[in-house]
Amino acid sequence: MAVRLVSNEVSDLCIGKPAVRSLPPSAATVVDVLAALRRRDEPHLAVLVVDRTVPEKRTISGKLCVADVICYLCSDGNLDSPAVALERPVSALLPKGGGGLVRRVEPQFSIVEALDLILDGAQSLVVPIRSVGRKKVVHGGAGGAVADFCWLTHEDFVRYFLNSIAHFSPIPTLSIDALGLVRSADALTVCHDGPGLALLPFIRRALSDQTAVAVVTDDGRLLGEISPASLCACDETVAVAAGIATLTVGDLMSFIDYYGSRPDSLVRFVKSKLKEKGLKEMLELMEDELSSLSNSLSASSSSSSDDELGGKQLRRLRSRCLSMGRWAEEPEVCHPGSSLVAAMVQALAHRVSYLWVVDEDDYSLMGIVTFADMLSVFREQLLCAP
Repeated sequence: MAVRLVSNEVSDLCIGKPAVRSLPPSAATVVDVLAALRRRDEPHLAVLVVDRTVPEKRTISGKLCVADVICYLCSDGNLDSPAVALERPVSALLPKGGGGLVRRVEPQFSIVEALDLILDGAQSLVVPIRSVGRKKVVHGGAGGAVADFCWLTHEDFVRYFLNSIAHFSPIPTLSIDALGLVRSADALTVCHDGPGLALLPFIRRALSDQTAVAVVTDDGRLLGEISPASLCACDETVAVAAGIATLTVGDLMSFIDYYGSRPDSLVRFVKSKLKEKGLKEMLELMEDELSSLSNSLSASSSSSSDDELGGKQLRRLRSRCLSMGRWAEEPEVCHPGSSLVAAMVQALAHRVSYLWVVDEDDYSLMGIVTFADMLSVFREQLLCAP
């Protein structure tokens, strides 16, 4: 068993994987990135770097989503001048010193070599692939496919080991607590009555770790979560950034969870707070965005019934959110006594890369278990293999 798994190559995980979708070459600024993300159902788009001296040589320096744009708008003084911030180059969105989040590996790399990169902090691996039986796609179209790369994520490795789970018996039947996989969630936990802006470092951490931010009550019980996926599912990017700047964390959860027309009371409250803070430009952009969305919906409804329009919106939003791994619902939880294999199956079934660990009696948050934690167990078993 161990010999076979260790000798398998990364190319085995790439079978059937779609080509990476990249930002179009015309996406030179932050607002271009936002437009490209809104046009596509994919939650992430790759940032492709082309070598000017050798055009055929291309690398992927990172990947971006709407949540990256929202965090960017809320930081570094951008709330005061959001219009200027939106016209800055794409590089402004890439995390400083975050080059290790995306790592390139060759198809012939062993599973163990690739797994080591994941456990060393890589968020995604990008693997060169070949187009078989079809004309190679040449990068250059808007949002075109980069035919010679695909993504591998933590989820791909978890599925790989789950398919061979019987070979690791009895380890998968042990509890996550017994295996020491329940780790502190302090770095991803905020209180419901805290200011929304206090979320920023936590959301950035969640983006890096592919997790979410746990929202708890004063006595530590899990109340809900704010995930990058929930932010990405919002069409009103500026409005959400304004909500982060003005609302408490608890109110922000309600503000984000409305996939349609937000309550007038919350919208009015956000606008009034923007005025109080002197964020006039952010207020103007928010009003323009909401007006534009309203006009778009009105135009669509003139040729579609309300039910048809609502159904189309819901399907589009659900597709975008599920593809990233989250829909607006209760956070996925498990208990310390949950087995490793049960945690793996639960997380995969709900398309999340983490589970909050709560006390069975009072629902107090005890910690978090992530795909990376689960994968570390299998890596340890492979090291012990003869």
